[in-house]
Amino acid sequence: MHPSEIKALFDQQAANYDTQWAKTASIRDCLHLLLGSLFAELPADASILCVGVGTGDELIYLASKNPGWRFIAVEPSGPMLDVCRQRTEKEGVASRCTFHEGYLSSLPVIEQQDAATCFLVSQFILEEGERSTFFSEIAERLKPNGLLASSDLASEVESSEYAVLLHGWMKMMSAADISPEALERIRRAYANDVGVLPPAKVASIIESGGFELPVQFFQAGLIHAWLSKRSAGISAP
Repeated sequence: MHPSEIKALFDQQAANYDTQWAKTASIRDCLHLLLGSLFAELPADASILCVGVGTGDELIYLASKNPGWRFIAVEPSGPMLDVCRQRTEKEGVASRCTFHEGYLSSLPVIEQQDAATCFLVSQFILEEGERSTFFSEIAERLKPNGLLASSDLASEVESSEYAVLLHGWMKMMSAADISPEALERIRRAYANDVGVLPPAKVASIIESGGFELPVQFFQAGLIHAWLSKRSAGISAP
C-alpha cells in the first residue's frame, strides 16, 4: 500500500478511531505503564519526539506524568493530528506541544531530542532498506544516548505459532466490536500491506538504523515493543 493510501485510510478513521479501539485499551495502557518506567530517568525538562503520533495516546500519557516535558508530534494524517491537538488542549498540555503534519523527512530542523516514541508505524514500510532509513531519520534527531521506544506487529508468519496468534488476535478484535468486514480487511492487510516480520528481524532493522541493543520490553499478541539507544556517531540532520 502506498503511503498516500495509508494516509487516506487514517484520514477516514480519525473521527471514530479512539472509540473503535476503546475495548482494546488495556493493551495500550500496559504498554504506556512500561514506557513510563523506561523513560523515568529522562531529564525533568526532556524533549520527546512522537513519530506517527496518531490521536496522541502516548504523548498525553507522558505529558500527564511529566509536567516539564515538551513534545514534537509528527503525523501525516491531518485529521488524526487534529484529534491529537484537540485532546492535548482538553488535557491542558497543548502549550508544551509542537504539531507537524507530515513525515520525518519534511520536519524542519529541530534540536536533538532526549527520546522518541514510534508505535505501530514502521510496519507499514515494506522494503527493509527503507525501514532502516526510517529509523536512521529518528536516530539523527536524538541526542547521544537518546532513547527510542518503538512497537510493531511482529511474528514468524510461516510458523504454526503465527497461526495461533493471528487467530487469537482476530477473536480479540471481534470481541471489541470490530465488524466482520473490517476484520477481513485487516486480515488481508496483514498479508499484503503490513511488514509483519520476526521480532529478531525487526530488532536488527532498528539496529541497522543507528541504534544499539534493541531490547524487547513488551508483547501483547502480535504487538512487540523495543527500547533502543541511539548509537554513537550519529549526527544531526
